[in-house]
Amino acid sequence: MKTLNEKSKENIIIVAHRGAAGGNIPCNTMAAYEIALKQGADMLEVDLNCSRDGKLFLFHPMMEFSHMNAPVLLNTLSYKAVSKMHYVNFDRTKTQFTVPAFDDFLEQFKGRCYINIDKFWSNPQKIYEAIKRHGMVDQCLVKSAPSDKVFDMLENLAPELPFMPIVRNNHDCHEQLLKRNINYVGVETLFKKDDEYLASDEFIDKMHRDGVLVWANSIIYDYRQQLAGGHSDDTALTESEDKGWGWLADKGFDFIQTDWTMMLVDYLKKSGKYYK
Repeated sequence: MKTLNEKSKENIIIVAHRGAAGGNIPCNTMAAYEIALKQGADMLEVDLNCSRDGKLFLFHPMMEFSHMNAPVLLNTLSYKAVSKMHYVNFDRTKTQFTVPAFDDFLEQFKGRCYINIDKFWSNPQKIYEAIKRHGMVDQCLVKSAPSDKVFDMLENLAPELPFMPIVRNNHDCHEQLLKRNINYVGVETLFKKDDEYLASDEFIDKMHRDGVLVWANSIIYDYRQQLAGGHSDDTALTESEDKGWGWLADKGFDFIQTDWTMMLVDYLKKSGKYYK
């Protein structure tokens, strides 16, 4: 596969947050990820968890009540028990979809797309070994809040694994990361207002001059905590696509993470903002 830098020269990299869920198809399932690729996603964002007996699987920690209507923590169960659990749909009715093993996910999507692994820092050694075992180091991306502990771990364990720090307000570790033995490919920005430094042309231009890609989130976890100055999926769908997604594309962000893959791709292509 092309490197993320190479891919970013072709089009804005569209990241499907937990796949493409809807109706009876829950997030973080194989079906949701297959649908996201059909809708035009370049990258799949996955949440990882680990069973009591050390088996990695796809599931957002602490979301059992929301996604399974079950008062249980999956990481306290054996993987045999985890694999028998069923997701519920948006009406909280049991579905046919069960929890995928990370190994099965990697094998199914090997060579087909990029993968952003969330919760990497909960089990870095185990996750890295799985990625290497499937020969998918160049296909995967990990992110974290910046810290010397994280940088040291990456440098010692997985210096070739593509990495992005997640930053808010400023990016003080940029020069340090350029000098370390870390595959520093980009930076994820979080900003509440358009006039913040991380949303400025000055910042984005500097990152690009230094060969670093820039990630923006149009997803919304909580409407009271904007991740991209209000240029969100909600804004695009209920007010103006130009104000939501178009603003991010025009600013020069290389990645947009969304919960509405097909509509974002359709808008970017129709508006002439998709291809570089």
